[in-house]
Amino acid sequence: MVQPNIRSEKWSIVAAPYQRELLQKTVCEFRYLVRCLVGVVYTHWSNIGRLDAKAQIPALEKLIHATAKNPSPKYQYFNRRFCKFPSYYRRGAIQFAIGQVSSFVTRYREWQSGTRNRKGASPPKLNAECRTYPPLYKGQCIKLADNLCSAAIKVFTGSDWIWITIGLTGQRQRHLDLANKRKSPYLIVNKKGCHLSVPFQCKRAKLPETSSVLSIDLGINTTATVSVINYDGTVSHREFIHHGRDIDRRDKRLKRIATLARKTGKLSFGFCRSLYRKATNINREIGQKVSSRLVKIARQYGVKYIVFEYLKGWRPRGGKKRSTLKQRFHNWLHRRIVKLTEMKWLELGGRVVFVNPRGTSSYAYDGSGKLKRNQNNYELAVFTSGKQYNCDLSASYNIGARFIHQLMSRNGSQDKQGGSSCLSPRSRGTLSILW
Repeated sequence: MVQPNIRSEKWSIVAAPYQRELLQKTVCEFRYLVRCLVGVVYTHWSNIGRLDAKAQIPALEKLIHATAKNPSPKYQYFNRRFCKFPSYYRRGAIQFAIGQVSSFVTRYREWQSGTRNRKGASPPKLNAECRTYPPLYKGQCIKLADNLCSAAIKVFTGSDWIWITIGLTGQRQRHLDLANKRKSPYLIVNKKGCHLSVPFQCKRAKLPETSSVLSIDLGINTTATVSVINYDGTVSHREFIHHGRDIDRRDKRLKRIATLARKTGKLSFGFCRSLYRKATNINREIGQKVSSRLVKIARQYGVKYIVFEYLKGWRPRGGKKRSTLKQRFHNWLHRRIVKLTEMKWLELGGRVVFVNPRGTSSYAYDGSGKLKRNQNNYELAVFTSGKQYNCDLSASYNIGARFIHQLMSRNGSQDKQGGSSCLSPRSRGTLSILW
């Protein structure tokens, strides 16, 4: 079953100070209702948990909400405390409370059965103080203008529910595509400000099959080494992506942290919090820039597959004493770049695939055998023939060639050994196998 491709946009809210105060009150009132509902849901979970998703909300409303057909619900407190509470806000709170209790019950049963991360793990706790945000259902809680530059939102004043009009900015291009379906936004109000989180269900486009792939080698000395490999073994494009200025800014802050740590000795809670936050934000920005550049190259050369090494869960060894290698590996962006690239490329209809990383950097792309690294310049590789070449560039060739060979073997374009599409035991998966 194909999962829907959901992407969210952040639409900033332009509002007066008193309007922001009303938005904050709305979020607080919604959270208080969720807190009260969690206890009711957990008390009646033996009955509610057996129902399907569509029947759970009406069953819980019957316990808390008075109507003409249900004049005396079991819990009268909700009618007194949450008078005039909008029905769609209430159903959103009920849905979240059911999910919260369901998650707790599942985790608690797993803990009772012995499925634990460690032997002495404490049992999970039911958290009613959850920082959720209210969903804004179209026509009932929010009314968007045709140009999407403003919206009317139903808010809580402290005693009544009224409509206010606020401005919206920061829209991207997803709403212009008629194939994308806009879902109900969420009202986000926190210390940083207020905005709408607008999810879109994007149509999964499929790019046509092409005769080339984009292969990437992620490294420490060079952030990303890119090659466009054709199925016949020719290289159409090669590029080194390395934002040295941003990396220097990040490393400068990390060095300040190390210097202060040596002077202080014993580190307290929140030590150098501001410097850590700035370094993390710089890392996030580097990941966004690199992934955007990779997607741009893939679109430029019309490839369908972007190939990475499968490095999830890989833990590097630390360097020698007083070396910075361990810190450099700690700030390596290989997982962030892969995740961002996968999200962006999947939305455009492409595919991100992975290959086994073993031997991609240690074998020469021309099939001459193992290469040797230069001790003074680790990026420089020396082949057995005496040829000097960039090691990361050679690895990117091998990554693309390894995937192309597996893809052609699965499609029957080359002879298979047995029923497996893997490379032969003596093959090292270098670019030379395509020649």
